[in-house]
Amino acid sequence: MKRSKIALSSVALAGVGALALAGCASGGSAEPTGDAGAVITANGSEPQNPLIPTNTNETGGGKIIDEIFAGLIYYDAEGEPVNDVAEEIEVVDPQNLKVTLKEGQKFTNGEEVTADNFINAWNYGALLSNEQLSSYFFEDIEGFSWDEDSELTGLEQVDDYTFTIALNKPASDFALRLGYSAFYPLPDVAFEDMDAFGESPIGNGPYKLASDDAWKHDVEINLVKNEDYTGGREAQNAGLDIIFYASQDAAYADLLAGNLDVLDAIPDSALATYESDLGERAVNQPAAIFQSFTIPERLAHFSGEEGQLRRQALSMAINRPEITETIFQGTRTPASDFTSPVIAGWSDDLTGAEVLEYDPEKAKELWAQADAISPWTGSFQIAYNSDGGHQSWVDAVTNSIKNTLGIDASGAPYVDFASLRTDVTTDVIQTAFRTGWQADYPGLYNFLGPLYATNAGSNDGDYSNPEFDTLLNEGISSTDLGDANAKFQAAQEILLQDLPATPLWYSNVNGGFADTVDNVEFGWNSVPLYYAITKG
Repeated sequence: MKRSKIALSSVALAGVGALALAGCASGGSAEPTGDAGAVITANGSEPQNPLIPTNTNETGGGKIIDEIFAGLIYYDAEGEPVNDVAEEIEVVDPQNLKVTLKEGQKFTNGEEVTADNFINAWNYGALLSNEQLSSYFFEDIEGFSWDEDSELTGLEQVDDYTFTIALNKPASDFALRLGYSAFYPLPDVAFEDMDAFGESPIGNGPYKLASDDAWKHDVEINLVKNEDYTGGREAQNAGLDIIFYASQDAAYADLLAGNLDVLDAIPDSALATYESDLGERAVNQPAAIFQSFTIPERLAHFSGEEGQLRRQALSMAINRPEITETIFQGTRTPASDFTSPVIAGWSDDLTGAEVLEYDPEKAKELWAQADAISPWTGSFQIAYNSDGGHQSWVDAVTNSIKNTLGIDASGAPYVDFASLRTDVTTDVIQTAFRTGWQADYPGLYNFLGPLYATNAGSNDGDYSNPEFDTLLNEGISSTDLGDANAKFQAAQEILLQDLPATPLWYSNVNGGFADTVDNVEFGWNSVPLYYAITKG
């Protein structure tokens, strides 16, 4: 999870012209310096769903999807877009793009990647009846519908290697979004049985599954180098084994013992010592990651005016500076908004941001006002996944709430991430729950639209505010970056009143690697660039 600085690429906001991206990344084309036959081992978590790009919106599955598929572009270590399958992306005007593909790109079953593979995959992801978690990413394309099955009429094939994209409204950063996994292509075979395909996907990226049974559920997934991939992420190793650890402590123990090559999550128990343990092999870098918890409005006491008062009271009852220093040893920074300081346009001067400051007296006052509407009963809980290293901070947050407001508060552990997400996405969960965001692409909108816009795919609390939606749409429709960011900041000021999620802190990526590997670099979004790692 990475980066001290990220600049939003200006080409993605150009009204007219070509998206001039480099043909390959400098890191991906280097000659291997280690053993070309060595396999890299890394930590991960069991994916929530079958590995279908448009239905994968969590980090466990996303880490795998990004290695076995290649999209039109990818993002380099600094978050800059680089052409992958695309030869050129031309922004004709703010509502129309023309995409030209490189010829000769192949899926690992030998099928050539053509315009239809993108058009068919995007239509599948957008179709209402397919209920894909990332369908929201196609909302701006002409023909998309939230109400009925509808074809994306804005996608038109020109020839085998060219297609056009017509948007239903200007979307100034649409070209920049195209490196996100929802926009990956699918081979024809996927549409014969999508569930079966998701268990053993056929991609076109730098890696492929080692065998039909390479995904050993709840254990690991085994990937090998895709020799036919010719893009800028060519693997400098023979493969990647992603091991699904039950705890971060177990993963860290394996790293120290030499049984794991790369780790992108240090357990709380080791934050005070891991840099001295690992020396130059320790990683501590800012990343586009935001931590929060969400309280669904459908829960008792959390709708309407009462709900708004309680959300604000809970937020002001949390001592973020103390928690980030005590629990995280200063590797987190208390949040002052809903985005990330590594994204261009971020501001720490939003009206209403005082609701994110620790103020025990104000918190008690707001809670009492809510009690006057409807007296509080029960216990306040925050659900979390036990395999993700969250217990310490959840306990600290709920203790802060309990001690400030004088109510019962505690954590509600789930055995793993997939179980938690299943209850969240099916609206079964009856408590608050931990949420967060690892950016899909380097833009402010990505932290706002997918999480809080009405009907958005990652809108876990089912939040809806027309005023927020209007400002969001005005911002994404503007071709002036300054104006767009001003609209996004105004939209956030509404979020600071409503608190559809409670911002906690911004994260660094805290990780490390073994002395068995070289060329380890963590990307702008906190994920190691596995393809560049050499071993032996």
